[in-house]
Amino acid sequence: MSGTDGGSEAMGGSGPAGRSDAVGGSGARMAIDVAVYTLARLLLAAVLTGLIFFLAHLIGIAEFPLVVAVLFAIVLALPLGIWVFAPLRRRATASIAEFDERRRTDRDQLRARLRGDESASE
Repeated sequence: MSGTDGGSEAMGGSGPAGRSDAVGGSGARMAIDVAVYTLARLLLAAVLTGLIFFLAHLIGIAEFPLVVAVLFAIVLALPLGIWVFAPLRRRATASIAEFDERRRTDRDQLRARLRGDESASE
């Protein structure tokens, strides 16, 4: 019952439509790395918002607008997040570059096969 899978094997991959399992794995890794970095940055902004709001109440500003605390926290979190989360950023950037390189290689191999180049099967 493997009559439908013959086409994907002929295209050089083991997954659907000729995609190899490595593309799915690197795509999942990329998504996780980017999500972790994004969540860390959002969490930093939320913590700074709470800290600013708490400090405003602590020094006696009873009616400190939450919007002002959020905006000030965003301004502080932008450069601070780049510095504090540098390892997460580097990991996310590396996984994006790896995924992009894999897609570029797969696309070039597909174009070569469509042109009929025999060296495309490498």
